[in-house]
Amino acid sequence: MADQYKEAGVSLEAGYDSVRRIKSHVARTQTPGAIDSLGAFGGMFDLKKAGFQDPVLVSGTDGVGTKLMLAFAMDKHDTIGIDAVAMCVNDVLVQGAAPLFFLDYIAVGKNHPEVIEQIVKGVADGCVLSDAALIGGETAEMPDMYDIHHYDLAGFCVGAADRQNLIDGTKVQSGDVLIGLPSSGVHSNGFSLVRKVLFKDNQLDPKEAFEELDGKRLGDVLLEPTKIYVKPVKTLFGKEGLHGMAHITGGGFFENIPRMLNEGQGVEIELNSFPKPAIFDFIQKRSSISDHEMYNVFNMGIGFVIAAAPDAAEDLMSTLKEAGQESYVIGKVTDSGEVVLK
Repeated sequence: MADQYKEAGVSLEAGYDSVRRIKSHVARTQTPGAIDSLGAFGGMFDLKKAGFQDPVLVSGTDGVGTKLMLAFAMDKHDTIGIDAVAMCVNDVLVQGAAPLFFLDYIAVGKNHPEVIEQIVKGVADGCVLSDAALIGGETAEMPDMYDIHHYDLAGFCVGAADRQNLIDGTKVQSGDVLIGLPSSGVHSNGFSLVRKVLFKDNQLDPKEAFEELDGKRLGDVLLEPTKIYVKPVKTLFGKEGLHGMAHITGGGFFENIPRMLNEGQGVEIELNSFPKPAIFDFIQKRSSISDHEMYNVFNMGIGFVIAAAPDAAEDLMSTLKEAGQESYVIGKVTDSGEVVLK
């Protein structure tokens, strides 16, 4: 039966080898509450051992999108898993929830155990950066659905917050200060536009180095993993004056910042208040993309935004600095109902 299955394009032996290879990476992510259940039908987590008194669960799921096409082109697969984790845990974080555990889903055209190991290594790295346990996952070999050298990657995260520390944006007020946390680059959004501009329209080679990018290869700059904000932002939980938070993902400033605001509120952003990674100028110079669209698609250098009471902003930024996280005052909340870029 296994021989017939192999002829159909699915190797059970490769699947077993992949599981053997990833066990050590999964073990690195163990946290209080995580129950070792690799190989079981379901991942298990003991919420009581995680120390919550009145817990509310917060969940999120996401994928990496067409950034995967860069990983294929560069034959580099050890960081894309960080992106999968980051896209989920940063979303959970904005609600005031600490990530507890993560599960991944990898679909492949052909199971290459050494590639699976690199992907899961990245997932494990992301979990370690998030204080989250990797408690399960699925690798599906799907010949005819995917090219033999291609795969898709998605993830699912569950976090928890004590009910009194939940952040839902209802405390955000006009006059609140906006604190921006820098991104590591493009993160994992807007890559369909990136690929069109750079590789279809301009026919650039992702393996070519560019002086504008500090001599780095274009593909390496684009594959820089999405920044995970969990550890520094967790130090703010429970502090007075923390009113709202937003993860700047697809939709850039215009879609994501309003998600933490109340009806009728808007924001004013000072564009010169934070540094912009060189990759964004690189993209815009090789396209006809307007400034407005750039900020409507990309994070433009700010991956996470916090709304804080004016008298609390300095303390929150000081706490972030102690946790090793740089931050900038990038604007304020208004009653305009609009996102205004100055």
